[in-house]
Amino acid sequence: MSTSSSLPDIYLSFFMFTTNMFVFPLSMNIAPVESKKLLVAHIRELKAFGYSGFEFPIAPPDGEDFSQDLQNYQELREYLDDQNLSDVKICTNVGATINFDPSSSSPEQREKALEYLKSRVDITEALGGEIMMGPIVIPYGVFPTTNSNEPIWSDRLQEHLAPRYKNAQPVLNKLGEYAEEKNVKLAIEPITHWETPGPNKLSQLIECLEGVPSKQVGVTIDSAHETLDGDGPEIFSQQVKHLAEEQRLHYVQVSPPDRGAVHTSWLPWHDFLRPVLEVYKGPIAVEIFNAIPDFVDSLRLSRRKFWIPGQDDGNSYPSAYTIANEAIQATKKEITKFL
Repeated sequence: MSTSSSLPDIYLSFFMFTTNMFVFPLSMNIAPVESKKLLVAHIRELKAFGYSGFEFPIAPPDGEDFSQDLQNYQELREYLDDQNLSDVKICTNVGATINFDPSSSSPEQREKALEYLKSRVDITEALGGEIMMGPIVIPYGVFPTTNSNEPIWSDRLQEHLAPRYKNAQPVLNKLGEYAEEKNVKLAIEPITHWETPGPNKLSQLIECLEGVPSKQVGVTIDSAHETLDGDGPEIFSQQVKHLAEEQRLHYVQVSPPDRGAVHTSWLPWHDFLRPVLEVYKGPIAVEIFNAIPDFVDSLRLSRRKFWIPGQDDGNSYPSAYTIANEAIQATKKEITKFL
């Protein structure tokens, strides 16, 4: 919990600005040192709104070489500390990929995935973080097909995924044991069927984790995914209670179904926050997917971009700062109702 008030720490996902902290910002071709200065400017402005931490997307390598990544993030943390931002808390957002797939039928591929995900735990530790969240079971956005390249859906998809979840369970358990040594919790995120094949539902992830003894491996609950793919408020309350009893409720995100402006969204605050705040004392992250290049096509964003100060020319539409400020104020207001 935050020491400055009775409210939990509130983080902001850097998906507002980028999907890769080392190609930052995506829309500009500038030197790395200038990029870091811009990052610091964003953090200082957002801290002034009340954010005490940030969720950093840790992008996968273009190929299979991630040997330099740890040093890069160690240097980034040192830079932030040198800029008097040592109090800024960091959580990491990590995904499994087609090159690093813990659910693969190949033992060699699963071992590669384990080493890759361990490297992301190391990065989280280097950034001073205690939570690594994200879709680390099935590669994000990689929908399976038949040998004749026909898409697999519905019953066939669930039958296809069942052995892959079993393949991933030992990998996740070993990763959990490793993460425990680093004081990092793994918070797996079930993500809506629009974005990835599975797990889409909290119930599917809970079932998968029954085969993972390490309690260091837990769950991220995201309001957007629950609204779109959840089982409704009554079952959700039971699931949250179960996860808390199992010591697997590791992270929570507030995000509207369209991943846009929080303060004007159709977000079921009461049904989402009430069961969560009864049992959860960790950080709550605001996740907004801005219309940056990596998201426009992949998420088919039709809404306008929240223009980014220091990167974009201003216009009559809300800026990323305005939307971030409105989001934390709305989130604080709703949380306060339950405390």
